[in-house]
Amino acid sequence: MPRKTLYNVGALLAGLGVTFKYMFQKKPTIQYPSEKKKHAPRFHGLHELRRYADGKERCIGCELCSSVCPANAITVIGAENSPENRLSPGERHAARYEIDELRCIFCGMCEEACPTDAIVLTPRFEMSDLRRGSLIYAKDRLLVPPEAGVGAAPDDRPNGIPADLGRVAEIKSTDDWQKGYDATFRGTVLKTQKKGLAES
Repeated sequence: MPRKTLYNVGALLAGLGVTFKYMFQKKPTIQYPSEKKKHAPRFHGLHELRRYADGKERCIGCELCSSVCPANAITVIGAENSPENRLSPGERHAARYEIDELRCIFCGMCEEACPTDAIVLTPRFEMSDLRRGSLIYAKDRLLVPPEAGVGAAPDDRPNGIPADLGRVAEIKSTDDWQKGYDATFRGTVLKTQKKGLAES
C-alpha cells in the first residue's frame, strides 16, 4: 500500500477520533428562541428610555447623548415643557428621540453621558428585521411603560440631579447576572420569559 494512502487513512482516523471524542459530551446548543443565552450584566444591547416612579420621563432633551455618539446614530429634538403638560421635570423634554440601531456601535457612551440616567443599554439583543426602517427606534418604542418607572423626580429643583443618579451603573457592576438584569426594564422582562435563560 502506498505511503500516501496510509497517510490519508491516518488523517481520516484522526478526524473520526475528534468526532467520537465530542459525540457523547453534553451539547452546548440551546433551544433558542424558547431559551435565551444569558449575557453579562453590562452587556450592551437594545436601548431603553427610563421614567421616574411618577411616570415622568427622565430625558430632559439636553442632546448630550447625540453629541457624544461616535456613530451619529441618535437624534434628539428638545422642546419646552408647558405648565399644563409636564412630560419631564424641569423646563425641557425630548419632543423627538430616535436611535438608528443599524448605525449604533453599542459603545455605551450615550449611557455614560446622560445626566439623568435616562438612556440605558439593556441585555436584549433581538433586533433583527427585514426592513431598514424598522430598526430606527423612535421614542414610543424606546420609552418604558409608566408603571416601570423608578426613583423620585427632582420636581423641587428644576433641572435638579436625580437622587438615584448612577444607580443603573452600580447595579450592572456585578458578577451576578440575575441582579444585573434588574437594572433595566427590558432586563427584568428577559428574566421572566417563558422558559427563562439557558444556564450555559
